[in-house]
Amino acid sequence: MSNFIDYVKIFCRSGHGGAGSVHFRREKFVPKGGPDGGNGGRGGHVILKGNAQLWTLLHLRYQKHIIAENGQPGSGKCSTGANGKDVIIEVPIGTVVRKAETNEILAEITQDQEEVILMRGGRGGLGNFNFKTSTNQTPRYAQPGEAGVEGWVVFELKVLADVGLVGFPNAGKSTLLSVVSAAKPEIADYPFTTLTPNLGVVAYKDFKSFIMADIPGIIEGAAEGKGLGLRFLRHIERNAILLFMVSTENEDIVQNYYILLKELEKYNPELLHKKRILAISKMDLIPTEQHEKLVKKVQKADLGIPIIPISSATKQGIEQLKDLIMQTLTT
Repeated sequence: MSNFIDYVKIFCRSGHGGAGSVHFRREKFVPKGGPDGGNGGRGGHVILKGNAQLWTLLHLRYQKHIIAENGQPGSGKCSTGANGKDVIIEVPIGTVVRKAETNEILAEITQDQEEVILMRGGRGGLGNFNFKTSTNQTPRYAQPGEAGVEGWVVFELKVLADVGLVGFPNAGKSTLLSVVSAAKPEIADYPFTTLTPNLGVVAYKDFKSFIMADIPGIIEGAAEGKGLGLRFLRHIERNAILLFMVSTENEDIVQNYYILLKELEKYNPELLHKKRILAISKMDLIPTEQHEKLVKKVQKADLGIPIIPISSATKQGIEQLKDLIMQTLTT
């Protein structure tokens, strides 16, 4: 079983507010003291907190219910009840929380230690001390506490990376990541070796670096849920650059690029606004004398994006690719 969990559904409820108190001051020489019922305490909030040390939602997988503490009722001598204890849910950076029924976004965590109140605790009710007037000096009522907020919510993790690798299964994405970074994704000569997103930090000149994400391969129809594509397309939404990889094993590189682009557009048209680069991978599989001819053929299609031939096996074009990525990130 994979430790990479990027989707969980949990029932959350904030605490109910404590009830206000109906109480009258009674002391030895004050037989008919006025109202002194205190307010109820606030119910506990359900709070999201970003934690850069987390990279998966695994710790939430078996938590089906998260319930904050209720506020305590008020009491005599105008004493306010204690507030309910907040529940803090730590999540990886890049987590989006939605209402399960409507898909409405409730919160989004993009920074370490960022805190967002997901569900507010109910307010405490007012005690009878607050209702005393010149015409009603002995109010015998107080407010009940406000109910907490509850509902099923979905936690989704979108991997945060500078560069997202987009391509069909077996396009050489994992191999590239293993060559340019210290990441060690599983690599084999068959489709869907990558079953979970892998992140790698790519070191660059002058102590600069960028983060690259290898996302499971897309197949035609991924936006409709075929293969593994749809489940992982959400991770592409957070990348600054999309690095399309099409292998020389494909007869028509341009057509393959357009198929990938179409899948992204069907999933989320806004993805087309991201900066794109096309890498023709596995150049080592074709004779050297055909390299220039192939690249010119792709350039002739006038895709409007940078095109670079690479080979992770021979390191051809790898440094130029890193230069191009850093240049694109900084412009």
